Amino acid sequence: MPATDPKTHGPKTQSHLDLSDRLSAHNYSPLPVVVANASGAWVEDVDGRRYLDMLSAYSALNFGHGHPEIVDTFVEQARKLSLTSRAFHNDQFAPFCETITRFCGMDRVLPMNTGAEAVETAIKTARKWGYKVKGVADGQAEIIVCEGNFHGRTVTIVSFSDDAQYRDGFGPFTPGFKIIPYGDAAALEQAITPNTVGFLVEPIQGEGGIVVPPDGYLKTCRELCTKNRVLFMADEIQTGLGRTGRRFACDHEGVQPDVLILGKALGGGLMPVSAVLASDEIMGVFHPGDHGSTFGGNPLACAVARKSLEVLERDRLAERADRLGQRFLDKLRGLTGRHVSEARGKGLLIGIALTPEAGPAKAWCKQLLHEGMLCKDTVESVMRIAPPLVIEEMDLDWAFERIARTLRGERP
Repeated sequence: MPATDPKTHGPKTQSHLDLSDRLSAHNYSPLPVVVANASGAWVEDVDGRRYLDMLSAYSALNFGHGHPEIVDTFVEQARKLSLTSRAFHNDQFAPFCETITRFCGMDRVLPMNTGAEAVETAIKTARKWGYKVKGVADGQAEIIVCEGNFHGRTVTIVSFSDDAQYRDGFGPFTPGFKIIPYGDAAALEQAITPNTVGFLVEPIQGEGGIVVPPDGYLKTCRELCTKNRVLFMADEIQTGLGRTGRRFACDHEGVQPDVLILGKALGGGLMPVSAVLASDEIMGVFHPGDHGSTFGGNPLACAVARKSLEVLERDRLAERADRLGQRFLDKLRGLTGRHVSEARGKGLLIGIALTPEAGPAKAWCKQLLHEGMLCKDTVESVMRIAPPLVIEEMDLDWAFERIARTLRGERP
């Protein structure tokens, strides 16, 4: 529980907030908490107040803060060798490739650093495959994406966003993308042409509001892609690695993507690590000099990612997320009423959709901050709940009590 009632900023917190406001670019509007220490699912701010982390860095902290084994691996590897660039081999790279391709059931991996880099890599992969293997005319490749998507912040990625703020002031934009409604397989079938090389989709939309597609959607899309020789590209950066109660969210429908995109939790909460995985045929389009990254596949990242996958598999964290998430979601659905229109999600990726009467979700997240709980709004009307997969059941009960008490109260 919180050490003190955090209804006002402590002096150290306010000092940090003032300094950040004065010196940093205002491209974020974070909740007014300044975290200084953390362990497991709990964090402590600079004034000694404790909070339960129910966001886990947008799923980058699936293993919680400071997982002892992952931290030990990080420290041990950092002392030995941190970086060589891909100009040379290092002794962690090949074992990493072996571990992650086995874990994902794929032939080959191309490692990068951030999720956005991985999505950019997947786009380049699909386009080159389209030209070199499928036979699309040069410069004519199309990739189909979905309304409400979020795949990153680069110029190319925001080029196919339908969020006006993500695009405002950043043009001219990259062509070659079609946007269709999410969850509508018929729309995908209609949008495919001979120039379509890929379908890029989130199995569950995260930033879009924790939107779960209709049952059978992913399976039907997989069949359409196979029929039309289009790459099914699954962005599992947020939904993958146990978050939704399966290794990957696509596993809920038994779907194997052609291109699998990973990030966030792959770095164990310690550093940015991302990866694109695909078959020999698809990855075979790359030759030396076609693509690269100075830090991609660095030995420190490889060691941490291997240990993270080991912990995920050994400790059955996907199964844990499934069990705890179902129980927590059932309880949240009991709050439907004046302020809550719906609680939805899979595993420990949950969205609490608010009614128009409730007002903005950010105001409720601030109220929960005062209760000692950290969560974040998305699409203005949804509270995102995504705690570390290692969270204790009693801590989830503690969180539910505060969510229920807050949402049953008056508008903040």
